[in-house]
Amino acid sequence: MRVTEPVLRRLAVDLLEAHGAPPEAAWLQADLLIEAELRGLPSHGLQRLPRLLARIGNGLADPVATGEQHWRRAAFLQVDGQRALGPVALMAAMEALLPATRAAGLALAAIRNANHIGMLAYYAEAAASRGVIGIVLSTSEALVHPFGGTEAMLGTNPVAIAIPTGDAPFVLDLASSVVSMGKIHHHALKGEALAPGWAVDAAGNPTTDAEAAKTGAISPFGGAKGYGLGLAFELLVAMLAGSELAPEVRGTLDASHPASKGDLLILIDPGADGGVAARLCAYLDALRHSRPADPASPVAVPGDGMRVRRAAALRDGIDIPDSLLNDLQTLRAA
Repeated sequence: MRVTEPVLRRLAVDLLEAHGAPPEAAWLQADLLIEAELRGLPSHGLQRLPRLLARIGNGLADPVATGEQHWRRAAFLQVDGQRALGPVALMAAMEALLPATRAAGLALAAIRNANHIGMLAYYAEAAASRGVIGIVLSTSEALVHPFGGTEAMLGTNPVAIAIPTGDAPFVLDLASSVVSMGKIHHHALKGEALAPGWAVDAAGNPTTDAEAAKTGAISPFGGAKGYGLGLAFELLVAMLAGSELAPEVRGTLDASHPASKGDLLILIDPGADGGVAARLCAYLDALRHSRPADPASPVAVPGDGMRVRRAAALRDGIDIPDSLLNDLQTLRAA
């Protein structure tokens, strides 16, 4: 069913406020979920809201917390999320980092004990809108098998990078796995088969069955390279945030455990004049106009597809499964 963005936003905000979130926190959490839907990432959208509400109800997410901040160094902020909503803790850290970033040129925040932060591009792009480069890393439960293995041992360990260019920022957002577990769950919700090579089942056999993949493992992207990159992110976040390693992480896919993953936010003030930004913008346009392998498919830059999907969804509405919409409406009526 296609539903307009304002209707879904109001529904999400109402549900969060009914579960104790202050208006600003409810709007921020809802905005993250709605932006994922608009950008064609339903795996990080409203399908996560019922679980988040259950986490609040179970005392695993505190809708009023913003995180306890402690400066370990002049430009290194340590954050105990205090079970806050993920976007609330991370955006509070971003606002605290900005003055240090302007002063030192670079600052970082390492966050633990906060709930799922969702689509990482949301935060990296927010940093770029403030004129700084944003880099965001996060970890998850053990969902990905190592290269040459079949057992889930690593998180999906995504990264997002946004660079201001004087026009729309360059935005890259990807997991170190072929897909996110949220996408596996979305395929299961819709009864759709997975693409070959995405996952293995609990016995380690390749599968296209989304339900079987939920108890199996996702493949790293790019074989050994994606495995190595994901492992590097795993170690980096755990070391700086003091969070658990993947086999001990819980709380992003359940409503029964505290969230024990970690998040890392790095801000860099490029200190560049407008000429540099214009040069970056011109280079990105040159890439878009370079000779394509298929004339029917022009070369794109990361972030281009997201902007096209977002504009279409704002115009035509967001396609949301009937079962999910019914569940959300039932929760609001309860």
